[in-house]
Amino acid sequence: MAQPPIIELHGITKRFPGVLALDNVSFSVYPGEVHAVLGENGAGKSTLMNILAGDLQPDSGTIVYQGREQVIPSPLVAQRLGISVVYQELALCNNLTVAENISLSLVANRSALSFVRRGQFADHAREVMKRLGLSNVDPRQSVGKLSVAQQQMVEIAKALSMKATVLILDEPNSALTIEETDHLFTVLRQLQADGVAIIYVSHRLEEVVQIADRITVMRDGRHIDTKPNDDSVTVESLITKMVGRSITHFRRHARPSGGESQPALEVEQLRSGSIRGVSFRIHRGEIVGIAGLPDSGKDELVECIFGLRPSEGAVRVNGVVAPIKSPVAAINAGLALIPADRRGAGAMLVMSVEENTVVSSLKAVSRLGMLRRPAMRDLTRTYVKKLDTRIASQRQKMWTLSGGNQQKVILGRGLATEPSILLLHEPTRGIDVGAKAEIYDILQRLAKDGVTILIVSSELPELISQCDRILVMHQGRLTGHFDHDEANEEAILACAMGQATHRAVAQT
Repeated sequence: MAQPPIIELHGITKRFPGVLALDNVSFSVYPGEVHAVLGENGAGKSTLMNILAGDLQPDSGTIVYQGREQVIPSPLVAQRLGISVVYQELALCNNLTVAENISLSLVANRSALSFVRRGQFADHAREVMKRLGLSNVDPRQSVGKLSVAQQQMVEIAKALSMKATVLILDEPNSALTIEETDHLFTVLRQLQADGVAIIYVSHRLEEVVQIADRITVMRDGRHIDTKPNDDSVTVESLITKMVGRSITHFRRHARPSGGESQPALEVEQLRSGSIRGVSFRIHRGEIVGIAGLPDSGKDELVECIFGLRPSEGAVRVNGVVAPIKSPVAAINAGLALIPADRRGAGAMLVMSVEENTVVSSLKAVSRLGMLRRPAMRDLTRTYVKKLDTRIASQRQKMWTLSGGNQQKVILGRGLATEPSILLLHEPTRGIDVGAKAEIYDILQRLAKDGVTILIVSSELPELISQCDRILVMHQGRLTGHFDHDEANEEAILACAMGQATHRAVAQT
């Protein structure tokens, strides 16, 4: 690199009670580069980024910014220096307009007695949005009405409005489609050309190889390696460095479908909103995936099956019509749902692992309306052991767990209801490759034990590697039906975009 680093971290160490989160980590970023930071959950990435953002203070070590040693005591100081963070959990105010969200930082830097000029905010927002290719978004529109991809761009616009010279992106495309990710990468390359340093934290290794100039790998709070993104870098080599071992559970062997005379789950002419007459069957022990773009209806479909959304049509479980009008009815019919929004809809973050595990099985752990603590402990212990969930105690609060372990607790809650059919909505969103491999291994064992599994996912490699069959949706209808051996990304995408159909009439 011809220029000096814009940021240098030397010997950063950070301890929490009982945990050495960062162990003498050194790290540098140059102007105009995309520097990817990889590692499993718990590797120390987030702690390192939080120190740069001023949310945490290191116990030892130094930060050098633009050639001068700096102390960053707060996020406001970081922003004034030019360091902005876009977190995976977007920090937008849905009740405010796009312009108001983008201009919040301007308000923060004004005196308490100054007036807010909304027209000035709108002009400022248009200028920043034009830079990001968002000229078609009305700055007066409420952020809550935007798509996830547009909200992501508004978050980046908010960061750039603070004249960021260093932009930290934490899982920026975890909820984006391939087309939306391509647009994001176009924006990042433009920012890179403007000299902005971009720190890119992601679990999507294929995209890291596509966008990054340099890649840093962390493991167990330590710096493992930093190297240029050249021809020697592969997804497999990055995984090995991240986890310290080879991952072997990313490909399963499909079993013949339809071996059972009676399907375990039948959906017939399901209709609701954008869903227009969807029918399919899944047999006992099968893993079937549903693919599609965000507006395809796939997300609404799984909500209808579980009773979260009113619908017309029939759902049969083991040959019996199940009038599923609510989640309670779905659970009583033998279904369990692992929701896509792990933190918002799945985990009760302020409650314990034990409380999260038993909440859907209260009858099994209570007597005469009173909870029995020994029964709660025993039920939780069963699924913590079965899923190899890494916790310090069953009383540990959910918010203190890594994303992968939170997902295992939510999965354990579903399995504690002893379902015959497991619905998984984006089951590995935002978790690292090691945790993904463990989740996949669990799903394969469940299928082998006879559990019927339906996976709704926007990650095509996940569906292709794990499913016996893949159904594809476009505008509320099924347009594709692929067996395991014939599934490939190009054909699935063509069906998802409405450009082709593939055995779409065959629903069995």
